[in-house]
Amino acid sequence: MTAYRLMGIVNVTPDSFSDGGLFLDSSAAVAHGLELVNQGAHILDVGGESTRPGAEPVGVEEELRRVVPVVEGLAAATASMPAPPRISIDTSTPARPQISIDMSTPARPQVSIDTSKAAVARAALAAGASLVNDVSALRADPEMAAVVAESGAECCLMHMLGEPRTMQRGVGGVGGPQYKDVVDDVKAFLEERLAFAVGEGIEERRILLDPGIGFGKTVAHNLELLRRLDELVALGRPIVIGTSRKSFLGRIAAGAGGVRTGAGAGAGPANARPIADTQYLPDAAERLPGTIATNVMALERGASVFRVHDVAPVAAALAVAAATLSGKWTATPTTS
Repeated sequence: MTAYRLMGIVNVTPDSFSDGGLFLDSSAAVAHGLELVNQGAHILDVGGESTRPGAEPVGVEEELRRVVPVVEGLAAATASMPAPPRISIDTSTPARPQISIDMSTPARPQVSIDTSKAAVARAALAAGASLVNDVSALRADPEMAAVVAESGAECCLMHMLGEPRTMQRGVGGVGGPQYKDVVDDVKAFLEERLAFAVGEGIEERRILLDPGIGFGKTVAHNLELLRRLDELVALGRPIVIGTSRKSFLGRIAAGAGGVRTGAGAGAGPANARPIADTQYLPDAAERLPGTIATNVMALERGASVFRVHDVAPVAAALAVAAATLSGKWTATPTTS
C-alpha cells in the first residue's frame, strides 16, 4: 500500500509562471507554507529558481539566499505539527488501484528543496529539508547524487527535454518537442535514471519519479502521459504529478468554451492572455478546474504525489475520488 501525498508549492522566486514575486520575503514564504499544511499538504516544496519555459538560470549564491531561510523557518515551524491524514493506494493492479483512507495520526509535514544544484541541496538538507526535487534527474550537477546518497534523503527524478530555457523549442530550436512515443521515451528515461541513482548509492525506496508534465511536451504529449500513466506506475516507484496551473490546461479550456469571439469579445477575461485574435488563454490562477481534473485522473491511474499550488480544493477533490474508487469511506472521529 502506498500513501498518497500532497506537495504544496512554495516559490521564492520573482519570475515563476504562476506566483512569481508573491513570496520573496522569507517570512511571507514561511507563512504561506504553513497555510498549505493547514489546507492538507504533506510536503512543502521550496524553490528559489524558476523552471518555467524560457527561464534564465539563477546563481548558487542567490538561490541559497532565497531558499535557506525559508527551509529553516518551515522545518522549525513544522517540527511539532502532524501532517494531514493519508490515503493509501494499492497499485499492485495499476489498471484498478485499491484505495483506503487512514485516519491515524501521521508523521510531521516534510520540507522539500526544489533544486538541481548540489550546493543548494546540501545547505537545504542541513537546514531541515528531507527531500530533493531535482528537475534534471541528477544530470545538471555531478555532485548531486552523492549529496542525496550521503544524506539519506528522498529524491524526485523528473523527465525534461534539455533545460528550462530551451525545453519547448525542440531539436535545434525549431519544431517543438518531439518523441517517437512520449510514454515509452519518458518511461525509458526514468528507468535509466532510477538505475543510475541506485548505482550511486541512493536507496531505491527513497526515489520518486516524475514524468515532467509541461517540461518539453506539447499539449498532446501531456495528455498522452496522463492517459497512460499506469505504464509509468509499473516502474514500481511513487509517481509525482505536477499539472498545477500549467498553460496546457488553459489552452484546452479556451478551446472547449473559455473562448470569447466576435464583436462582443472585448478585451477578453480579466487577466487573460491573448493566444489569437479571438482567443484568450486563462490566467494561471484561473486553471484550477483543469488542475483538479488532471490530478483526479492521475490518482485513478496510480499516481501518489500531487504537486499543486491550490492545496485545499485539490485535497478535497482527491478525498472524494479516493473514497469513490475504494468503494468505502471512514468518517473522521467526532464527539458529536
